[in-house]
Amino acid sequence: MLFNLFKKKDKKPEIDFSSIKTDLHSHLIPGIDDGAQDMDESITLITRMMDFGFKKIVTTPHIMADYYRNTTDIILKGLDGLRNELSVRNIHVEVEAAAEYYLDETFENRLDKGDILTVGGKYVLFELSFVNYPKNLFDIIEKIKDKGYTPLLAHPERYPYLSSAIENYQQIKESGCYLQLNTISLTGYYGKLTQKIAEEMVDNILVDFIGSDMHRMKHADMLYQSLKMPYVHRLLTEYQLQNELV
Repeated sequence: MLFNLFKKKDKKPEIDFSSIKTDLHSHLIPGIDDGAQDMDESITLITRMMDFGFKKIVTTPHIMADYYRNTTDIILKGLDGLRNELSVRNIHVEVEAAAEYYLDETFENRLDKGDILTVGGKYVLFELSFVNYPKNLFDIIEKIKDKGYTPLLAHPERYPYLSSAIENYQQIKESGCYLQLNTISLTGYYGKLTQKIAEEMVDNILVDFIGSDMHRMKHADMLYQSLKMPYVHRLLTEYQLQNELV
Protein backbone atom coordinates (compact mmCIF):
# COMPACT_ATOMS: atom_id res chain seq x y z
CA MET A 1 0.00 0.00 0.00
CA LEU A 2 1.05 3.58 -0.65
CA PHE A 3 1.52 4.60 2.99
CA ASN A 4 4.14 1.86 3.42
CA LEU A 5 6.40 3.81 1.06
CA PHE A 6 6.74 6.65 3.53
CA LYS A 7 8.76 6.52 6.72
CA LYS A 8 7.19 7.86 9.86
CA LYS A 9 8.95 11.00 11.04
CA ASP A 10 10.95 10.76 14.23
CA LYS A 11 8.88 12.34 16.98
CA LYS A 12 10.67 15.14 18.84
CA PRO A 13 10.85 14.58 22.62
CA GLU A 14 8.43 16.68 24.66
CA ILE A 15 11.05 17.45 27.34
CA ASP A 16 14.76 18.13 27.57
CA PHE A 17 17.40 18.29 30.29
CA SER A 18 16.90 21.95 31.16
CA SER A 19 15.05 20.97 34.35
CA ILE A 20 18.23 19.48 35.86
CA LYS A 21 20.59 21.98 34.16
CA THR A 22 23.83 20.10 34.85
CA ASP A 23 25.47 17.00 33.44
CA LEU A 24 28.11 15.68 35.83
CA HIS A 25 29.65 12.70 34.05
CA SER A 26 31.29 12.97 30.65
CA HIS A 27 34.60 12.57 28.83
CA LEU A 28 34.98 15.74 26.78
CA ILE A 29 38.55 16.95 27.31
CA PRO A 30 40.18 15.91 24.05
CA GLY A 31 42.77 13.19 23.81
CA ILE A 32 43.29 12.21 27.44
CA ASP A 33 41.08 9.13 27.78
CA ASP A 34 38.61 7.06 25.74
CA GLY A 35 36.28 10.03 25.21
CA ALA A 36 36.57 12.84 22.67
CA GLN A 37 39.79 12.39 20.72
CA ASP A 38 40.26 15.91 19.35
CA MET A 39 38.98 19.43 19.94
CA ASP A 40 36.47 19.37 17.10
CA GLU A 41 34.85 16.24 18.53
CA SER A 42 34.75 17.83 21.99
CA ILE A 43 33.07 20.96 20.67
CA THR A 44 30.57 18.97 18.62
CA LEU A 45 29.54 16.88 21.62
CA ILE A 46 29.24 19.94 23.85
CA THR A 47 27.03 21.78 21.37
CA ARG A 48 24.81 18.70 21.12
CA MET A 49 24.47 18.68 24.90
CA MET A 50 23.53 22.35 24.82
CA ASP A 51 20.84 21.49 22.27
CA PHE A 52 19.48 18.96 24.77
CA GLY A 53 19.01 21.70 27.38
CA PHE A 54 22.15 21.44 29.51
CA LYS A 55 23.42 24.74 30.94
CA LYS A 56 26.45 23.36 32.74
CA ILE A 57 28.79 20.44 32.07
CA VAL A 58 31.13 18.85 34.60
CA THR A 59 33.42 16.68 32.51
CA THR A 60 35.10 13.78 34.31
CA PRO A 61 38.12 12.15 32.62
CA HIS A 62 39.14 8.69 33.73
CA ILE A 63 41.96 8.29 36.20
CA MET A 64 43.04 4.66 36.11
CA ALA A 65 46.54 3.41 36.96
CA ASP A 66 46.91 0.88 34.16
CA TYR A 67 45.21 2.79 31.34
CA TYR A 68 44.59 6.50 31.89
CA ARG A 69 47.36 7.98 33.98
CA ASN A 70 45.81 11.40 34.19
CA THR A 71 46.75 13.82 36.92
CA THR A 72 45.03 16.86 38.35
CA ASP A 73 47.38 19.07 36.32
CA ILE A 74 46.72 17.23 33.06
CA ILE A 75 42.97 17.51 33.54
CA LEU A 76 43.00 21.19 34.52
CA LYS A 77 45.28 22.11 31.62
CA GLY A 78 42.95 20.22 29.30
CA LEU A 79 40.00 22.10 30.78
CA ASP A 80 41.75 25.43 30.14
CA GLY A 81 42.32 24.48 26.51
CA LEU A 82 38.71 23.43 26.08
CA ARG A 83 37.38 26.61 27.65
CA ASN A 84 39.65 28.73 25.45
CA GLU A 85 38.42 27.00 22.31
CA LEU A 86 34.79 27.47 23.34
CA SER A 87 35.50 31.16 23.85
CA VAL A 88 37.20 31.47 20.46
CA ARG A 89 34.16 29.85 18.81
CA ASN A 90 31.80 32.10 20.78
CA ILE A 91 30.08 29.14 22.46
CA HIS A 92 28.70 30.08 25.85
CA VAL A 93 28.29 27.22 28.31
CA GLU A 94 29.69 26.62 31.78
CA VAL A 95 32.26 23.82 31.74
CA GLU A 96 34.05 22.47 34.80
CA ALA A 97 36.18 19.39 35.37
CA ALA A 98 36.39 16.70 38.01
CA ALA A 99 37.46 13.08 37.47
CA GLU A 100 36.09 9.57 37.35
CA TYR A 101 38.38 7.65 39.68
CA TYR A 102 38.84 3.92 39.26
CA LEU A 103 38.90 2.10 42.57
CA ASP A 104 42.55 0.99 42.70
CA GLU A 105 45.59 1.56 44.90
CA THR A 106 46.38 4.90 43.29
CA PHE A 107 42.92 6.19 44.21
CA GLU A 108 43.56 5.48 47.89
CA ASN A 109 46.90 7.27 47.64
CA ARG A 110 45.18 10.32 46.14
CA LEU A 111 42.66 10.31 48.97
CA ASP A 112 45.47 10.23 51.50
CA LYS A 113 47.18 13.19 49.83
CA GLY A 114 43.98 15.16 49.25
CA ASP A 115 44.75 15.22 45.52
CA ILE A 116 41.13 14.93 44.44
CA LEU A 117 39.02 16.74 41.84
CA THR A 118 35.43 16.89 43.07
CA VAL A 119 32.07 17.39 41.45
CA GLY A 120 30.38 20.46 42.88
CA GLY A 121 33.09 20.95 45.48
CA LYS A 122 32.30 17.79 47.47
CA TYR A 123 31.30 14.70 45.46
CA VAL A 124 34.00 12.18 44.51
CA LEU A 125 32.90 10.27 41.42
CA PHE A 126 34.38 6.78 41.35
CA GLU A 127 33.88 3.61 39.35
CA LEU A 128 34.41 -0.09 39.97
CA SER A 129 35.63 -3.06 38.00
CA PHE A 130 33.01 -4.40 35.60
CA VAL A 131 34.19 -7.94 36.33
CA ASN A 132 35.12 -8.40 39.97
CA TYR A 133 33.29 -7.24 43.08
CA PRO A 134 35.65 -5.05 45.12
CA LYS A 135 35.85 -6.51 48.61
CA ASN A 136 36.99 -3.15 49.98
CA LEU A 137 34.05 -1.20 48.55
CA PHE A 138 32.55 -0.20 51.90
CA ASP A 139 35.96 0.53 53.37
CA ILE A 140 36.60 2.95 50.50
CA ILE A 141 33.21 4.59 50.95
CA GLU A 142 34.05 5.18 54.62
CA LYS A 143 37.49 6.50 53.73
CA ILE A 144 36.03 8.99 51.24
CA LYS A 145 33.66 10.24 53.93
CA ASP A 146 36.40 10.36 56.55
CA LYS A 147 38.40 12.64 54.24
CA GLY A 148 35.49 15.08 54.15
CA TYR A 149 34.13 14.16 50.72
CA THR A 150 30.83 12.64 49.60
CA PRO A 151 31.18 9.36 47.66
CA LEU A 152 29.32 9.15 44.36
CA LEU A 153 29.30 5.79 42.56
CA ALA A 154 29.25 5.99 38.77
CA HIS A 155 26.72 3.87 36.85
CA PRO A 156 26.00 1.18 39.50
CA GLU A 157 23.44 -0.37 37.16
CA ARG A 158 26.29 -1.52 34.90
CA TYR A 159 28.09 -3.77 37.40
CA PRO A 160 26.75 -7.30 36.78
CA TYR A 161 27.68 -8.61 40.24
CA LEU A 162 25.30 -6.12 41.86
CA SER A 163 22.33 -6.97 39.67
CA SER A 164 21.18 -10.06 41.57
CA ALA A 165 19.22 -8.05 44.12
CA ILE A 166 17.97 -4.48 44.49
CA GLU A 167 19.14 -4.72 48.12
CA ASN A 168 22.73 -4.46 46.90
CA TYR A 169 22.09 -0.91 45.69
CA GLN A 170 20.10 -0.07 48.79
CA GLN A 171 22.98 -1.20 50.98
CA ILE A 172 25.45 0.99 49.10
CA LYS A 173 23.15 3.99 49.34
CA GLU A 174 22.52 3.39 53.04
CA SER A 175 26.28 3.45 53.61
CA GLY A 176 26.27 7.12 52.63
CA CYS A 177 27.27 6.69 48.99
CA TYR A 178 25.25 8.53 46.36
CA LEU A 179 24.32 6.79 43.11
CA GLN A 180 24.67 8.19 39.58
CA LEU A 181 22.69 6.47 36.85
CA ASN A 182 23.75 6.65 33.20
CA THR A 183 20.70 8.10 31.46
CA ILE A 184 21.17 5.98 28.34
CA SER A 185 21.03 2.81 30.44
CA LEU A 186 17.27 3.32 30.32
CA THR A 187 17.30 2.94 26.51
CA GLY A 188 18.81 -0.55 26.57
CA TYR A 189 22.10 0.74 25.16
CA TYR A 190 24.14 -1.40 27.57
CA GLY A 191 21.79 -4.37 27.30
CA LYS A 192 18.41 -5.43 28.59
CA LEU A 193 19.63 -6.52 32.03
CA THR A 194 21.21 -3.13 32.65
CA GLN A 195 18.02 -1.44 31.48
CA LYS A 196 15.94 -3.59 33.84
CA ILE A 197 18.18 -2.79 36.81
CA ALA A 198 18.12 0.92 35.93
CA GLU A 199 14.33 0.86 35.89
CA GLU A 200 14.25 -0.93 39.25
CA MET A 201 16.56 1.70 40.70
CA VAL A 202 14.18 4.42 39.54
CA ASP A 203 11.18 2.53 40.92
CA ASN A 204 12.90 2.16 44.30
CA ILE A 205 13.97 5.83 44.52
CA LEU A 206 17.67 4.95 44.52
CA VAL A 207 18.92 7.43 41.91
CA ASP A 208 20.52 10.63 43.17
CA PHE A 209 22.05 11.91 39.92
CA ILE A 210 21.85 11.09 36.25
CA GLY A 211 24.75 11.55 33.86
CA SER A 212 25.35 11.29 30.14
CA ASP A 213 28.72 9.47 30.42
CA MET A 214 29.29 11.11 27.05
CA HIS A 215 32.25 9.72 25.11
CA ARG A 216 31.26 9.91 21.44
CA MET A 217 28.51 10.83 19.02
CA LYS A 218 26.72 7.50 19.44
CA HIS A 219 26.18 8.43 23.09
CA ALA A 220 24.77 11.80 22.05
CA ASP A 221 22.34 10.06 19.70
CA MET A 222 21.23 7.70 22.46
CA LEU A 223 20.89 10.57 24.92
CA TYR A 224 18.47 12.18 22.48
CA GLN A 225 16.57 8.90 22.20
CA SER A 226 16.46 8.61 26.01
CA LEU A 227 14.28 11.71 26.19
CA LYS A 228 11.47 9.64 24.67
CA MET A 229 11.68 6.93 27.33
CA PRO A 230 8.98 6.93 30.05
CA TYR A 231 11.49 6.32 32.85
CA VAL A 232 13.63 9.26 31.76
CA HIS A 233 10.50 11.39 31.59
CA ARG A 234 9.75 10.38 35.19
CA LEU A 235 13.25 11.27 36.31
CA LEU A 236 13.05 14.71 34.73
CA THR A 237 9.52 15.61 35.84
CA GLU A 238 8.65 13.71 39.02
CA TYR A 239 11.97 12.81 40.66
CA GLN A 240 14.08 14.72 43.15
CA LEU A 241 17.37 14.57 41.23
CA GLN A 242 20.25 16.58 42.64
CA ASN A 243 22.02 17.53 39.40
CA GLU A 244 21.12 21.19 39.61
CA LEU A 245 22.80 21.44 43.01
CA VAL A 246 26.31 20.97 41.59
